[in-house]
Order: sequence, then C-alpha cells, then structure tokens
Amino acid sequence: MKPNPSKNAIVIGAGLSGLATAKELRANGIPVVILEAADQIAAPWRTRHPRLRLNIHRRFARLPGQQVIQHKDTYLPRDSVVEYLTDYANHSGVPIHFETRVNAVMRRDSGWYIQTNNGDFQCSDLIVATGRECVKSMPIWPGMDVFGGVIIHSADFADPREYDGKKVLVIGAGNSGSDILNHLSRSKPAQVWVSVRHGPAILPTRILGFPLHRLANLFARMPKWSLDPIFAVMQRLFFGDLRRYGLRQHTMGGGTRMLKDGVTFALDDGFIAALKSGRFEAVEETVGFTSNAAELSNGREICPDVVICATGYSPGLDDLFDHLGALDSQGYPLHPMGQEDTRNPGLWFTGYGVVFQGFFHAAGISARRIATSITARVCSAEDAHVRRRAVNTNNRRTLSLNGIDQ
Repeated sequence: MKPNPSKNAIVIGAGLSGLATAKELRANGIPVVILEAADQIAAPWRTRHPRLRLNIHRRFARLPGQQVIQHKDTYLPRDSVVEYLTDYANHSGVPIHFETRVNAVMRRDSGWYIQTNNGDFQCSDLIVATGRECVKSMPIWPGMDVFGGVIIHSADFADPREYDGKKVLVIGAGNSGSDILNHLSRSKPAQVWVSVRHGPAILPTRILGFPLHRLANLFARMPKWSLDPIFAVMQRLFFGDLRRYGLRQHTMGGGTRMLKDGVTFALDDGFIAALKSGRFEAVEETVGFTSNAAELSNGREICPDVVICATGYSPGLDDLFDHLGALDSQGYPLHPMGQEDTRNPGLWFTGYGVVFQGFFHAAGISARRIATSITARVCSAEDAHVRRRAVNTNNRRTLSLNGIDQ
C-alpha cells in the first residue's frame, strides 16, 4: 500500500487536463501524483497521423502556468503539441507513474481506494482525466467480417499520401471525418465517398484569411438561443445550400449539439471545394457490407478499397464509475468540468466538457476550479484543527489557574 497522507490527490490520466490539474494542485501545496496507463506523455497524440493539426487557434493552446506555444502556424501541428505537453509534464514537478492502469475504484471512509496493475493507492481526492476520446466507437454493420477491403477507425488514419490511388469511403463528416476529408482533398485518392446519416455543422477554417476560431471568446459570450441561427446563417453564407451536394442538415443546430452532446463544429479546409467540384461524392448512410462492397440505405452499392469510420469515441468510464452514480445515460460524467461530484465527495472529473475555446482552455478552467475547491477545504479543515487546539490549550490553562489538575 502506498503512503496515505491525510490530504492528498491522485490524478488518473496524464493528458492535458490531468497535467493542468496536477500542476495547479502542486502549486497550492496539495500532494499529488498521476497514474498514466501509457508509457509516455501524449501517447494518443504520438499515434495520430503526422499531418494532424489542432482545430483551435494557437492563442487558445496553452495550459495554466505556461506560455502560448510559439509557432509560425495558426493551427498547431501534432509534433508541436507533443513537445509542449512533454515539456509541461517535465517542468510540473508532479510524479507520474507510467504503465499504471486503473482496474477498480472504491469509496472508503478514509477516502478513495484505487487498484492498479502496479499496486494499490489511496487518496482523499480522486481526479479523473482520461478524456472524452478514450475508446473508439465502431459500429457493427452486417457483413463487416466478410468485407474484402480494409476497415479502420478515424483514430488509425495514416499519412494521407498512403491513400493515393485508392478508393476511400469515409463514414461520418463530423469533426474527425471532416479533418480526414480535408487531408484527402490535398492528396490523390482515386475516389472518395462520404457517407452521412445527418449533415455536419461545418464552418470555414478562415474567412478572407482571418482564422475563424480567433472569435471563440465572442461566440462563448453569445446567448445560447442565438447560436443555432447564427451558425446556420454563417454556414449558408459561406457554403451555400449543401443539400444540393448530398449533405443534409442535422435535426439539431450546431450550437445545441455542441453544448448538449459535446459534438464540436467541423472546420472546412478543402473538403467542401472537393465536394462541389465532384472529386468527392456524398452518399447515403452505410447500412452493411458484402465481400466487395458497402451497402447504402438507398440500395446502392459502392466498392471502396478502404473504409474509414469517423464514428466518434466514448469516454469508457462505465466499468470504473457507473456503480457510483457519477455518469449520465451516455456514460459521461454528470459533472464534467471540475465540479465536485455531489454524490461522491472527493471525486472530480476534468476534460469531459466542451467550450468554444477548445480543450486546452477547458482544461485550465477545470484545473483552477478543482485546485481552488480542494485547497479551500484543506485550509478550512486545518483552521478548524488550529481552533480546536487553541480551545483545548485555553481550557487546560483555565483549569490550572483554578488549581485543578487534569
């Protein structure tokens, strides 16, 4: 059993949200360690395709106590993000237990009890920061097992040049799907189809050269009721009626989807132009596979070499936290951005909420919220302890002055 100070914290996950929270806690004098399942910092980033870029402006790509990443590009490349997070972890001074996978979490009178493959830990406060995109969501279609082509998740998308000369079906045109389609638009695939159930909420990366995400603070201040019509007008203004090209409108507005379901806007950087020019084709929803074809909901069959499923992720928290009543019906935390779980004192989640400024900004908000709350509680408890000691000392002095021995 690892040492159990009366007030200490454990962070599960050494991603940007976990690192930010741990650094803030340490700065406030709270003993903290991080448990990380991978063998190095930024492991998910390292495995993504080398041309991946953030879809947030570099101005919003910073964590507490660190400067904005200095880079010539507006939207930062993968390797710059990896370098930034590695440097942040190295300078945080927080111990990180790598290759330590959490197997069970239990609430005890003394706090939280965590079982891992590398032993057991205890803490007064447990911060969960494993991220929204922890587990790939891959639908099971009829015939997948006999399909002769390759089917991958968008997380496994390789260098876009590897798809040159190939017929590619991308299922889903949300954030990750549109990112892949943007990259393919600058490569030389033989054919690209995009299969959608609902059309995406999509905006241009730049307007007359100005990065749209630079206005994120403005969007965040707008009344919630205004977001759907504003973004619908912007999409129509810059792209026209995308239904003419096979992209239907989603039944839910882009602002509502983001705030309610955490589905962020897709950003166009070549995809829409390829669609309008006929290089790409939007087709109906994929419903199954045969040995050499993908079957669409309208009865059409297409024959891709590669199928890329941009079908999202899940947080994968159910096994560890569902029994605590801390998750909603979709498996996401009821308190996703650094608010203490009301049913489970000392349990915190960070990195599961979505804001217009992006995940770095959200990580900072949650980190400060968690550190402030835990520090206030610790200080309150210490003050109460000091007051009790003072009262006991005064009582002993009073008894002594009265000639009473204790």
